[in-house]
Amino acid sequence: MNILKKERRNAADIWTYIVRTLAIIGWGLFAFALIMSYFAAPEVDYGYLRFRDIEIRKFWLTPLTGYLYIVLWLSALSSYFCLILDNYRSRRKSDGTHFNILLLLVITIAWVSFILVQISEAKVG
Repeated sequence: MNILKKERRNAADIWTYIVRTLAIIGWGLFAFALIMSYFAAPEVDYGYLRFRDIEIRKFWLTPLTGYLYIVLWLSALSSYFCLILDNYRSRRKSDGTHFNILLLLVITIAWVSFILVQISEAKVG
C-alpha cells in the first residue's frame, strides 16, 4: 500500500540558493575558461598557413595559462562546495542528484591535467 506523504517543504532555504548560486558561478567560470583557453593555447597548424608561410604560435602563452589555471581551479572549487553542501542538505530520495555539478568537477580537473601534460610535453620537445 502506497501512502502519499504530504510535502512539508514550503520553499527553498538559504542553503539551496547558495548551492544554486555556486553552480551558476562554477559554470560561468567554466565558460570564461573556454574563451580564455582559445587565446592561451597554441595555434593550429593548417596546411594553408604553411603554404602561405604564415607564422603560427606553437606554445602556450604563459600569463594567460596562469590565469586559466586560477579560473579552472575556482570553477572546480565552486562545484566541489556545491557537492558538499548538497550532500549535507539533501535528506530525501526524491532530492536531485545534481550530476551536472559532478560533471563540471570531473571535466575541470581533467582539463587542468590535460593542460599540464601539454605544457610539459612542449617544454621537453
